[in-house]
Amino acid sequence: MDGFVLTLWLVRILFLVLLYLFLFAVARVLLRDLRVAARGPVELGRLVVIASPHAEPPPGSTFPLDAVTSLGRDVNNAIVVDDPFASSEHAVLTFRGRAWYVEDLASTNGTFVNGVPVEQVAPLGFGDELQVGEVRFRLDRGRG
Repeated sequence: MDGFVLTLWLVRILFLVLLYLFLFAVARVLLRDLRVAARGPVELGRLVVIASPHAEPPPGSTFPLDAVTSLGRDVNNAIVVDDPFASSEHAVLTFRGRAWYVEDLASTNGTFVNGVPVEQVAPLGFGDELQVGEVRFRLDRGRG
């Protein structure tokens, strides 16, 4: 066998090995994703009611959060805050990347993070307090 034929066979075998390694890596990623999906939905975070003067929602209540969660008096919000100082569409929480953000939706009485009024969009960390009307929440890590 001359050198050219030998080199050609080595390139073919190397190509097949690389092809099988690529397919193995794809199968591994797919299996990992299937295992994650089988565990069920991951809770990104949750709001815990710290204080509620009108007892609605009751203190100690927890609300799991979606990637986009709206708060307000209207029943179409993900979290209904039955407080006379809360607007019908008061604020929205969004999960972007690995961080939470709160946006005041031009509410009458404003939204506060740790006692500071939110003007546009403000970052929200785990353990921070969010005030909507007279109801105060704490952002906690989700389960899962």
